[in-house]
Amino acid sequence: MALTLTDAAITRVREKRGTPDQWLKLGIRGGGCSGFMYAMDFVDEPADKDRKFEFDDVKVCVDIKSYLFLAQTTLDFEQTLMRTGFVFKNPEAAKTCSCGESFSPF
Repeated sequence: MALTLTDAAITRVREKRGTPDQWLKLGIRGGGCSGFMYAMDFVDEPADKDRKFEFDDVKVCVDIKSYLFLAQTTLDFEQTLMRTGFVFKNPEAAKTCSCGESFSPF
């Protein structure tokens, strides 16, 4: 099982990271309308136990607990008249809120 990033997401990460050496850290935390919220941040180094992925020159890490819920997720970036931002396409999400920022695996 692997995490994937679309070309649009890779391009946006390149534009937003502080330096080419930074990692995009993905995770989940409790909260939101559906129970869990997606979390994104840039870090200089991943934690020792983080799962690590590389997409060309874009490096992504996910903490071990979050990876259980994000293992088959595709991260996309969309820019439309109604919405601009990253979109998590998570097949493990049994329920999502209408804003797309939270989900429930149950």
